[in-house]
Amino acid sequence: MSAVPAAIVKAFGQLGDRAVMAVLLKSVIVTLVLFAGLGVGLYYALAEAGQRVGIGDGWAGLATVLLVPIVMWLLFRIVALAVLQFFADAIVVAVEARHYPALAQRARPLPFAREISVATKGLLRALGYNLLALPLAAVLVFTAIGPAVVFLAVNAVLLGREFTDMAWLRHGQGAGDVNPAPRSERVLLGAAVAGMMLVPFLNLIAPVIGAAAGTHLVLRRLEAAETAR
Repeated sequence: MSAVPAAIVKAFGQLGDRAVMAVLLKSVIVTLVLFAGLGVGLYYALAEAGQRVGIGDGWAGLATVLLVPIVMWLLFRIVALAVLQFFADAIVVAVEARHYPALAQRARPLPFAREISVATKGLLRALGYNLLALPLAAVLVFTAIGPAVVFLAVNAVLLGREFTDMAWLRHGQGAGDVNPAPRSERVLLGAAVAGMMLVPFLNLIAPVIGAAAGTHLVLRRLEAAETAR
């Protein structure tokens, strides 16, 4: 079995761990609360706009029901990734403890300020990548499948990097160190997780699966390098 499918299988196998389940519940709750807040804010904004032009606010509820799923489809990957960044260290620690105990002893926990910085940079990258993809997606909108392919390709690169960097940050020795997971593996993992995020309910656990699988891709390379010495 190649590295990426094997890493994903191991990630699913660890969903029952208490630490992983705790992160999953927290990230899902925070993500859903954020979108619920977005829906409430959108409703009041539309109702206020309707009153200003002399339209009742009854339409605002219907418009919100129609718009929120579209907004969720467009922004779910970005929001879920940003939320997970705050809890990612716990996922990496759980994978280290179960599968790579020797490497876990040498890992460096990230200070809270660094976690905030990493999460912020990840969010800005996600926004930037997806905004850059919007013009091309708009051009291909009449092909039906074109926009989905564009966003899948963009997020394959983005997610693959983010999910492997979560583990590498705990093990890299300096700014000049290169993430040991090959680019091909990172992109394949990113594509797999981006595809999961398009499936209802599976999309809720996809970020956690990606973080755990990305940890495997990095640590298996570090473990192999240690063995070869």
